[in-house]
Amino acid sequence: MTTQVPTPTVRPDGALAVVDVGAHTFETGGRLPQVSVAYETWGELAPDGSNAVLVLHALTGDTHVAASEADPEVGWWEGLVGPGRAVDTDRWFVVSPAMIGGCYGSTGPASADSEGRPWGSRFPFTTIRDSVQLEARLADQLGIERFHAVLGGSMGGARALEWAATFPDRVAGVGVFSCGAESTAEQIAFAQAQIAAIENDPHYDGGDYYTGSWPEAGLGLARRIAHITYRTETEFSARFGREHQGGEDPFGSPRRPRGRFQVESYLDHQARKLVSRFDPNAYILLTEALAGHDVGRGRGGAAAALRQVTATSFVAAVDSDRLYHPEQSHRLAELLPGSGGVHMISSPIGHDGFLTSPEQVAEPLRETLRL
Repeated sequence: MTTQVPTPTVRPDGALAVVDVGAHTFETGGRLPQVSVAYETWGELAPDGSNAVLVLHALTGDTHVAASEADPEVGWWEGLVGPGRAVDTDRWFVVSPAMIGGCYGSTGPASADSEGRPWGSRFPFTTIRDSVQLEARLADQLGIERFHAVLGGSMGGARALEWAATFPDRVAGVGVFSCGAESTAEQIAFAQAQIAAIENDPHYDGGDYYTGSWPEAGLGLARRIAHITYRTETEFSARFGREHQGGEDPFGSPRRPRGRFQVESYLDHQARKLVSRFDPNAYILLTEALAGHDVGRGRGGAAAALRQVTATSFVAAVDSDRLYHPEQSHRLAELLPGSGGVHMISSPIGHDGFLTSPEQVAEPLRETLRL
């Protein structure tokens, strides 16, 4: 008997939509009576639902993978997704959801409860697996029983890997960029420092700051710490060296505030950009979720968990990545059945290379996953 696939609402490519996916009991026991998932789509779903590709964002990313008529702003993975690209939106129906607990349309700590109050400190501890369970409900509503491919980098890579391990019958191909089978002690340590920066801001108020001043200084400091790990010493030296910022002189005053080096100005800029668009509570929740990433947790370890993956796999790494070292990707490729090794992105900038230079592996991605 042929399965009847619901006809999704026709919307312009890249237009944000939000759907109710019901109540959710989180992996660690918390519960929300209603959860919404925000997403964008590109292309058209085939009548049998066979041409769906799920694309998953990184820590502070959003649903906007590629520019479109509905939203011409440049997307975060233009190098891979769009008409004529590796994930050709003229052929594939691309779905990109915002992770639960974030601040880009899906239910998060700033969302209101039934009484109109932000969840704040009451928002449940969230894991990568919680996100995958809710993304699966979104797929159900869109009439997608099985994804031709699930792709993501960094936190998106963790989610893609969890998809392949949790729902092997629903994932034909999986692409994991700049992420390993689990978070390392060093990655957890960097995460803890960022979380502490926010929680120690005097305006944090235990996470219930929505009616007062937000902990912007703490979030800015967290971003500075993170951004250093996303880039490399080589890039910093080449771009900034020890040059002063404009007319500022770090040695020009006996008191603070002193002048800044160019690299300090750069980190200040990155902090301001994130503070203007992100919720500190969401940053904590997603950072904790990624720190807790371990595909083998409760499954007998990573090797046992990944032996159950039936999807064709594609693993990519950045050669200069000092946050997710390429060695993690090599180990992941060894554990994934038939992965074909690691496809390397060559970039001097580090971890963010999976965002800035993904076209380097576009052809092998297309060939491996038959995109």
